[in-house]
Amino acid sequence: MAFNTGLSGLRAAQVDLDVTGNNIANASTVGFKSSRAQFGDLYANGFLSSGSNPVGDGVTVQDIQQQFGQGNISFTDNGLDMAIDGDGFFVLSDGGETRYSRAGQFGIDKEGYVVNNQNMKVQGFTADDDGNISGVRGDLQIATDNLSPRRTTNLQTDLNLDSRESVLERRVKNFSYPTSAFTDGEQFTFSYADGSANSVVTMPNPITSANSVAEALRAAPGVNASGTTTATIASADTAGTNTLQDLIDNNTLEISVNGVTVDTSSVTTLDELATEISNLGNSSISASVNGSDLDIRDSSGESLSVVWGDASNTATVATQNQVEITTDRNVDGVTSTDGSPLVADFPTTDPEVINPFNPLDQRTYNHATSTTVYDSLGNSHELTQFYVKQPSPGNGVGQSEWSVYLQIDGELVGGTDSDPYTALFDQDGNLDSINGDPNGEIIVTDWVPKDPNGDPNGADGPPADPNAVVSPIPEPPTSSAFVIDLGDTTQYGAAFGVNDQQQNGYTTGRLSGLDVSDEGVIFARYTNGQSNELGQVALATFSNTDGLSPVGDTAWVETFESGQPVVGKPNTGTLGAIASSSVEESNVDLSEELVNLIIAQRNYQANAKTIETSDAVTQTIINLR
Repeated sequence: MAFNTGLSGLRAAQVDLDVTGNNIANASTVGFKSSRAQFGDLYANGFLSSGSNPVGDGVTVQDIQQQFGQGNISFTDNGLDMAIDGDGFFVLSDGGETRYSRAGQFGIDKEGYVVNNQNMKVQGFTADDDGNISGVRGDLQIATDNLSPRRTTNLQTDLNLDSRESVLERRVKNFSYPTSAFTDGEQFTFSYADGSANSVVTMPNPITSANSVAEALRAAPGVNASGTTTATIASADTAGTNTLQDLIDNNTLEISVNGVTVDTSSVTTLDELATEISNLGNSSISASVNGSDLDIRDSSGESLSVVWGDASNTATVATQNQVEITTDRNVDGVTSTDGSPLVADFPTTDPEVINPFNPLDQRTYNHATSTTVYDSLGNSHELTQFYVKQPSPGNGVGQSEWSVYLQIDGELVGGTDSDPYTALFDQDGNLDSINGDPNGEIIVTDWVPKDPNGDPNGADGPPADPNAVVSPIPEPPTSSAFVIDLGDTTQYGAAFGVNDQQQNGYTTGRLSGLDVSDEGVIFARYTNGQSNELGQVALATFSNTDGLSPVGDTAWVETFESGQPVVGKPNTGTLGAIASSSVEESNVDLSEELVNLIIAQRNYQANAKTIETSDAVTQTIINLR
């Protein structure tokens, strides 16, 4: 019996040495799981044997158990290398047979499939052309074709307009001259079409000039007025006509304007005289020649005193005070205290634009921001949004107004050349509407994409029926129409700033790299800065992992003992997460295995000693005869 016991011990020690040696040999094998020999003792008890303490009959190897503990994760420079941090196995397809592995050293074959070093295809959940991942499992394949361009259909702009900005552009209507003269202390009432409160202005008492009348009228909101005084000078010589040359020849010409004498020593023509008067040093006084008449004006509206004389003649001066009135408010009428109108007719024509918008002149707009948009061929174009502050609508309380102009490649679009979009803001600085749309959306339907020479470039143009375009633009788009979303725009008392600006178009791009997320989603990176979801790696888990059967190449197959696999997406349920550009190292503890090697060697030697001792005892018995 001792011989059998020793032999069984030798066999067990040999198996232990084999298992330990295999672990040591695969200490650097990616995804390898160490094994452990499990032993049990033997007894030769029979059913009818007697005795309560039978002698053992040796040892047997019960199982070679795999240790599926987590291995260390190390980083690599391959974007498709993957490590599972947690439970689960990669699902591999090998010519119709499914295998499972923890070794995530993957690459791409000539057909674009994701494969391991043995050309087994990695299984996962496929994605459609738009990057939508389905629940259908299949072989993961990477499309290496160029990414098709996408035209811009939506541009979202989030910015703040500075409420402290001045109004640069004004739209005014000119009144005709008053039908009657102003009187001292007279009052006039301005009535507004928007229903806001009337404004009452009072003439100065006394009225000293047309400018003083204009200053009083400017007190009404939205009203501007200017006063001028025109003087006409006539010779007092009724017997004939005094020419300028005659007076010069006689050295008797003397002209003074507001007490300042004009130097006529070198004057020979009316033009030269007008120049001398304009150069008197008073910026408000000017003179010009109108045919044979000399017009002298004081733009400040103050009284103009002109003296023209010679040795025998004197001059008389007739003056006319004129007041021009403009308004950037819709005025229904202006009446005096006695109910008579200030003017006979109120303007009904389009307003006159003062300092109109000009994209080439920064003095005509308050803010501007640019971004890139794309046509259907993937060509880039520069879109610029201009913002021009307008006078507050109504009585100016609780609402602010801005005009929005749009320009693509230097050409105004969206009809904004003659009719800009109107953005209204409430008292809290939030956007109320744009052209009546409470969502703050602008739909551009008249853009014709052009090449650098200004000719149409062959991309999709405007829709046949602009009125049929709705937001959001349906997919796939069939025209150059796109939506500008300004819904998050504000108007606060802070500097102009673009908080965010996103558009959904891009040019074509070549595949430049691959990335894998924690959820196992494979993203393709392209040279145009875009990324696209190509699929998602599948992981499998089993009820009894120890029941898997190893088949080499660091892979396992399912067995009856393991149960059927449960396949799902990484980082869901009990499945682990994916670490990209990483691999899971062997979980072999080399120090421990070296110790186990010494123990196995000692056990082998000890069992051999058992056989040696039994042989010596047997030899002693033989030698007794």
